[in-house]
Amino acid sequence: MSAAYLLLEDGTRFDGEGAGAITVALGEAVFTTGMTGYQETLTDPSFSGQVITFSSPMIGNYGIESDVGESDRVQAIGMVCREARNAAPAGRTGLLDWLSEHGVPVLFGIDTRALVQHLRDKGSMRAALVTDGTTPEQAKQLIAETPAMAGQDLAAGVSRPQREQDPASGATRCTVVLLDYGAKDSIGDLVAEAGAHVVIVPHDSTADEIRALDPDGILLANGPGDPGAMDAHVANVQAMLELGVPVFGICLGHQLLARAVGLDTYKLRFGHRGVNHPVLETETGRVLVTSQNHGFAVKAPAGETEIVITHRSLYDETVEGLRVEGRPVWSMQFHPEASPGPHDARDALVSFVDEATAYRESRS
Repeated sequence: MSAAYLLLEDGTRFDGEGAGAITVALGEAVFTTGMTGYQETLTDPSFSGQVITFSSPMIGNYGIESDVGESDRVQAIGMVCREARNAAPAGRTGLLDWLSEHGVPVLFGIDTRALVQHLRDKGSMRAALVTDGTTPEQAKQLIAETPAMAGQDLAAGVSRPQREQDPASGATRCTVVLLDYGAKDSIGDLVAEAGAHVVIVPHDSTADEIRALDPDGILLANGPGDPGAMDAHVANVQAMLELGVPVFGICLGHQLLARAVGLDTYKLRFGHRGVNHPVLETETGRVLVTSQNHGFAVKAPAGETEIVITHRSLYDETVEGLRVEGRPVWSMQFHPEASPGPHDARDALVSFVDEATAYRESRS
């Protein structure tokens, strides 16, 4: 262990102890309120380019498992927590050892409550997590040279090559094409579990390329970055909507779909990140406890429109879901796969596969 610190863009500094990789991590400082699932969180591609502060006081107490990550690597660029453990029960890998292997620095032993309150009050901002002896003056200059999250299209850095998943049961109900803007592995797993053959394609796949796969449904996945900077992706989604197959968006996919049907997006002050966010299902009055990870949101439509707001945040009234009237097109800002998190909304993925199956049957 060594001395380390987190320097924020506004000059606020938190000094503590360092672990993991010996380096400087430069990106956006954010926080998450989830109390479990640190491995799933750290491997979520939506955290690309971000230093994550865990509000839960102890991280690392059950180690790292080989089969629960949400991607093939650690996606966060740095981790901050109050107490860091390197426990490795039952043959698992210790969290700090694992982060060191992936080149990710750790800061611990600070007042994370104060840091979370600061980010909540002032907003997410650029930061440097320093474990290698870089001076605060040098770190300040590095922060100034680091791009802000707003305006960044990060999908290319996390999207993976085309791959396929067979239905868990072995019997194919339909074929779903999943656009990988930074897709969490559990999304494809649950769609396959519901009976779909899943074809996961890179972020920049065109409507013509997707048409050639003859899908019964298109799933627009999560991912990092600013949806307002992704005009080419929005144009691709608009072309996909013309194919006539059911389209469902999750998180970034929800934002890109919203832009494709004429809505705007904007940056939230500090974002929604955690596994305890209440969302109102507007058409039923049901309240869902949801898993969330996003720093941007969709602006609600104004005036008469074919777009129906299906879900709203009970924290700040932001748009959490929409559908297009009379068309099999809908989306959710939160994560129905909920890995980690509560499973209140998991039936949304089953419903999507049901819709894709009905479309397949209507064609035959």
